[in-house]
Amino acid sequence: MLLLQQMIIMFLLMSVGFVGSKIGMITEETSKRLSAIVVNIANPAMILVSGISDERMEGRELLSLTVVILAIYAVLLLLAYLLPALLRVDPKSRGVYQAMTVFSNIGFMGYPIIAALYGSSAVLYGALYSIPFNILIYTFGVSALRKKENGAEKKKLSLKEVLNIGVITSIISLILYLWQIRVPGFLTDTLSYLGNLTAPLSMMVIGASMTSISLRELFTDVRLLLFSLIKLLLIPVFGMLLIRQVVTNEVICGVFMIMLATPVGSMTAMLAQEYDGDYETASRGVTLTTLLSVITMPVVSLLLF
Repeated sequence: MLLLQQMIIMFLLMSVGFVGSKIGMITEETSKRLSAIVVNIANPAMILVSGISDERMEGRELLSLTVVILAIYAVLLLLAYLLPALLRVDPKSRGVYQAMTVFSNIGFMGYPIIAALYGSSAVLYGALYSIPFNILIYTFGVSALRKKENGAEKKKLSLKEVLNIGVITSIISLILYLWQIRVPGFLTDTLSYLGNLTAPLSMMVIGASMTSISLRELFTDVRLLLFSLIKLLLIPVFGMLLIRQVVTNEVICGVFMIMLATPVGSMTAMLAQEYDGDYETASRGVTLTTLLSVITMPVVSLLLF
């Protein structure tokens, strides 16, 4: 029921963007401006809020979970280079497939489901999982999603581009958490309000992009369908079988399962549009995996728990 509710909310937000595009209220230029707001204001604010928490973990628990999380991302990054080659992805779209392999919709779908299933205290595990995510999406993600020429980067990322707003706020968020720095309530509330813009704005932009996507073509794209099944079924199932060998806490295992099983994160499409990358493929990937996750997430849960 919870998953269904989240999907309904997501589709309603996408529908607003779809209708807005159809009636001319959301133009291509509007979508780009909304993407810029998400990438440079809303999502960084959400990252900062994730570091402001009264909940704390013991040092040994924090260390062991950090090792497991880093191992998960190491495997995902390896798969990000292997899958596009195995699926024979066009060089123009290779970076998008790499980003879609690593980055899932952990913010909008992951956190609410974790909170409802395991309580608000379990969200802390999700926040810990999101720290490498936030750093990687603004470094590896930007590099993979930015405009390519003949399958190669137009130019290498400069130091200024690497030290972008996302990376800087991720570092600040980590410092806030590790040093337990207290932040005034009014500032926390302001950041929360800004962070809450991430989900609706990103879903509206995705919805607007659907006006140029044929659902028939979407579900007949064999390569994208195969990728989606690998992303939504094989990776979470086999990933959790390995994680269970080293993690015995059922709540933590449940959190990791949710994080791995969620569809492609909408930030992949936002960044692709912001950096003039293959926005169409990124939008198709977000849309298709979101639609399929209504079925795949319950299936993964039943198989593992």
